[in-house]
Amino acid sequence: MAVSFLLAPMAELSHRALRELIEIFGNCDEYFTEMISAGALISGGPFEAWYLDPGPCPQRLVYQLVGANPEHLAQAVRLLNTQECAGIDLNMGCSAPAIVRAGAGVRWMASLDRAGALIKLLRKQTTRRLSVKLRIGMEDDFEYLVEFCKRLESEGVERITLHPRTAREKFKRRPRWEYVSRLRSAVHIPVAGNGDIADAQELVRRAAEGCDAIMVGRLAIRAPWIFAQARHLERPGAGNRPSLPESIDLEELGLRFLELLARYQPREFHPSRAHRFFAYFCDNFTWATYLKNRLNRETELSAMAACLSAYCRDHPEERTRRLTLSPGLA
Repeated sequence: MAVSFLLAPMAELSHRALRELIEIFGNCDEYFTEMISAGALISGGPFEAWYLDPGPCPQRLVYQLVGANPEHLAQAVRLLNTQECAGIDLNMGCSAPAIVRAGAGVRWMASLDRAGALIKLLRKQTTRRLSVKLRIGMEDDFEYLVEFCKRLESEGVERITLHPRTAREKFKRRPRWEYVSRLRSAVHIPVAGNGDIADAQELVRRAAEGCDAIMVGRLAIRAPWIFAQARHLERPGAGNRPSLPESIDLEELGLRFLELLARYQPREFHPSRAHRFFAYFCDNFTWATYLKNRLNRETELSAMAACLSAYCRDHPEERTRRLTLSPGLA
């Protein structure tokens, strides 16, 4: 069986507009939502319906929750259990200072007993697949990581996604991908790996190194076609690969994203979501910083569209990106 490809949960990015854009090329096995605050969800905030939008394919959607209060998380899981989805994921890996100070994210990894009790509570609230995304831990201690994951497994977690960095490392050093395959050998549930995938060739290579799934974040923003491209490299000549052109019209794709953003996100979200998207997508262009700065000055989607089109008129040679579709050309 082929290794599954997953879209990572990313704040202000893993919303329906991005999922629709990736779905144009097809072949992302599961889409994780951006982090949903358990407290905000159960309080019925005005924007929560947008976070719960399951489109375009609910059967391949995983809701990710973040929070520090066990009862809030339990209530949120009960609510999400009524939604059509592929599963519910608990964030035990976010190392953003505000999240950690609140006792959420990777802070859960500081106490094996506290984390185990939480999973035991959440397991009782849902019939959906329950998974966890985490890091190595507060420190680089693989033995503790294995003990921690075995405890989660014993309490009912059915899949673990490991971002193999510690809480303090952020992006300062390369992720320890060897920990992913080592963890997979130590537990009896599927293990996914996540961290710094650079291109389709590396995505295929990591998939062959000993894990059940690969999660991709920032690269899927810069290259929404990445999952389909990887399937072409992974299965040369196979008849069940997704359709994919030999080249991508970057202007057309950027404009399509803005259309999808207008359709599937509230107006209040438009500037932040668009700026976050183009912070990565513009890396496809030579003068990326210049274009990002121009786009960041705009708050209306129509003005951003005009800005992108003007850049492509001035630099027509950059509008098209040719794709590697054969492993012989990698």
